[in-house]
Amino acid sequence: MRLFVLMLCLIPASLFGQMDYSAVTTAIGKGDINKISSFLDDNVEVALADKEDVYDKQKAVKLLTLFFNQNKPKSFREVHNGASRGNDSQYCIGNLSTSTRTYRVYIYMKSEGGNILIKELRFDEE
Repeated sequence: MRLFVLMLCLIPASLFGQMDYSAVTTAIGKGDINKISSFLDDNVEVALADKEDVYDKQKAVKLLTLFFNQNKPKSFREVHNGASRGNDSQYCIGNLSTSTRTYRVYIYMKSEGGNILIKELRFDEE
């Protein structure tokens, strides 16, 4: 019985349906636009200081590239996260420290076909 309980403790949360979105937050913390773009949905809501709209993936990548070129990331620190009842979507809120200022980042992700897709990405000035 103890062995069974120990095994349950060692099984990763991802096997129970929660997404492992650490690659997303790592990419944002590094400003790795190639990696970020691999997680973007075909249409994604992007909010950057003065621009907020739903963009196709190509336009979203251009906007994010410009943002990261102007704001070189130093670090990303997650401060809060949560999941939908069915664990098919999650959100993460964190602080992105850049060369110019700190941004509060909101990431809304959904699991589709075993892949993590960013549906919404917001960068609000602190």
